[in-house]
Amino acid sequence: MAPPPPTSPHVFLLWIMVLSSGSILSNCSRVFTITNDCDETIWPAITPGESFGGGGYALKAKESRVHTAPVGWSGRIWGRTKCNFNSNGNGTCLTGRCGSSLQCTASGETPSTLAEFTLTTLEFYDVSLVDGFNLPMSVRPVNGKGNCSVAGCVGDLRQNCPSELSVKAGGKVVACRSACDVFNTDEYCCRGVFGNSATCKPTYYSKKFKDACPTSYSYAYDDPSSIFTCTGADYLITFCAAKNRPQCSYHDNKLACSGSAEGFLKNWKLSMMIALIVVCMCVM
Repeated sequence: MAPPPPTSPHVFLLWIMVLSSGSILSNCSRVFTITNDCDETIWPAITPGESFGGGGYALKAKESRVHTAPVGWSGRIWGRTKCNFNSNGNGTCLTGRCGSSLQCTASGETPSTLAEFTLTTLEFYDVSLVDGFNLPMSVRPVNGKGNCSVAGCVGDLRQNCPSELSVKAGGKVVACRSACDVFNTDEYCCRGVFGNSATCKPTYYSKKFKDACPTSYSYAYDDPSSIFTCTGADYLITFCAAKNRPQCSYHDNKLACSGSAEGFLKNWKLSMMIALIVVCMCVM
């Protein structure tokens, strides 16, 4: 079935639902829009995942899913690649897997690009490469207050990963390990005498990560340029972010978009899902 034009009753109903419930949403939850801009299916993983589809699902190329998380939620989001799950949700992934489960209840295996959030009165977020890299990933706050900068790594480190850190499959580099993971020394892992910010300093490998991804954590004490704070924001999490692709999220009685919202409005099923989430999560 073709999606209806913007003047259809579906979109009209969407706006009634969204506008009538916005003040409740802004007080009780934050909207997370997870988008796959990669050219292949990925499997987002989230812990804790009760507000995020149970903690994991498949997301086809160029698709998005919208979730709401309560204020107070603290968790992690990452992507898994080349997964194969059966009808019971059991299987495996090439990178980022959390055991054999589609829906994650524990952290994923390294190496993986990791987004971290703590939604307190002052919200903290970052994208970390401390555990390595498997997918480009960005976090963009929408309509928040404070230092609401974009965090992440939009470049593909797999293309320039040092050979000693490379993870290969089928003759291709599929992920880039951290120096701590490969060499397991106190210096690279920031432990022992190197277990504080005064003694744990950037290394040759963390500098290569930082040069490629200046707004990501490159080693354990890379706080000043890597952790961001915001207040009252919604978040757009994008894998393999494309510069010109519009992204939208709902906030304060309106849809906020980076770029044109035309494509978002045409995708009426996604828009209706946002409205239903807004109503159901905050009215129950």
